[in-house]
Amino acid sequence: MNLFAAEEEGNREKARPLAARMRPRTLDEFVGQRHILGDGKLLRRMLDADRIGSMIFYGPPGIGKTSLAELIAKHTQRRFRRLNATGAGVKDVRELLAEAEKYLTAHGKQTVVFIDELHRFSRSQQDILLPDVEAGTISLIGATTANPFFSLVAPLISRSQIFEFQELDHADLLQLMNSALQDVERGLGKFNVTADDDALKLIATLSDGDARRSLTALEIAALSVASTTMHVDRTVAQESLQKRVIRFDPNGDDHYDVASAFIKSIRGSDPDAALYWLARMLESGEDPRFIARRLVISASEDVGNADPQGLLIATAAFQATETIGMPECRINLAQATTYLACAPKSNASYLAIDAALNDVRTQTVLPVPMHLRDKHYQGAERLGHGVGYQYAHDSADGWVQQDYLGVNKQYYEPVSRGHEAQFREWVDKLRSLRTEDSAE
Repeated sequence: MNLFAAEEEGNREKARPLAARMRPRTLDEFVGQRHILGDGKLLRRMLDADRIGSMIFYGPPGIGKTSLAELIAKHTQRRFRRLNATGAGVKDVRELLAEAEKYLTAHGKQTVVFIDELHRFSRSQQDILLPDVEAGTISLIGATTANPFFSLVAPLISRSQIFEFQELDHADLLQLMNSALQDVERGLGKFNVTADDDALKLIATLSDGDARRSLTALEIAALSVASTTMHVDRTVAQESLQKRVIRFDPNGDDHYDVASAFIKSIRGSDPDAALYWLARMLESGEDPRFIARRLVISASEDVGNADPQGLLIATAAFQATETIGMPECRINLAQATTYLACAPKSNASYLAIDAALNDVRTQTVLPVPMHLRDKHYQGAERLGHGVGYQYAHDSADGWVQQDYLGVNKQYYEPVSRGHEAQFREWVDKLRSLRTEDSAE
């Protein structure tokens, strides 16, 4: 028996950061995730029925995935064991599973196996979990910040209930911080520090839904004034937060979701929204060349011939980005973004090439008409290649009645917006002439 165990535990507790000390002790203390844990919601029903199975908790850091896993084990009176995929190997996983099976046999109770950063496991490590998950030997709770449909093996996904966690809102973060200020046993209550409402709101705003980040900033602010003013104002809060760090993973959902919002805002002709998403990508550390490439694509996919100048501007912005880099290229990117957002829109070229590609891939390949074939070699005329071809520039209108495909197909349908409206008028006129001549 260790006579100093209580003292040692107390020392460890003092050293833990505020965010760790303020972890909820019961489900009633848990803040956030009401969309899955509120009354009548799926996870709450599973807990009330004591049918938890295996689950994947998916979402950004600092929003309660680990805390909720521990509370689930406690609430359902199951044993809790934890692994972090960044440091655990196959041997560790096998030993834990064998231990869980022995415990189930001896005590008739499952072990909740919580694996943090589950997406860090290789496919073979994930596969090791499958037999015990399927047999019900363990209740697996895997936490991941990466989209499970891309980062986890399909058999594991099919055997698990996936719960997507959301960032905490301002009210949640304010509740946590106020509780921490008042809690004498675990929080900052013993320091008798007070805080202005606008200081707490600033921390909540700049924490981006991350409880750990907000409590860490509050702890720094409170301890910095504990021996002086005993009061946290907006200035102290700002100093405690320092530079805002925006979550960014070049291979994660945020990367693709923000880029998607950026392009869709341009497509929807909202320059203000497009500029916001551009700013967020730049501030988070996104490669500006990636943004420039997306602009070049959007110039043809979304603006197209409604404003052909858009592609020139987007290409110029791409070249400028390659040449001068950040921070100056932000101006070039902003110019191209606002131009494309304000330009008339047409996806006619995009739809046309996809329709033509579909025909090439799924229908009989059309032969090149004889009069369009290459005739620049000896003997071509004997084969009939190029015979009867009419040179369009010899006509006063720059157009001649001639078959260029061999079948009647219409892929390009110009819209009645911007410059493409002129294209539509011209194309409709020529198609009408072809139809009249073919009828004769």
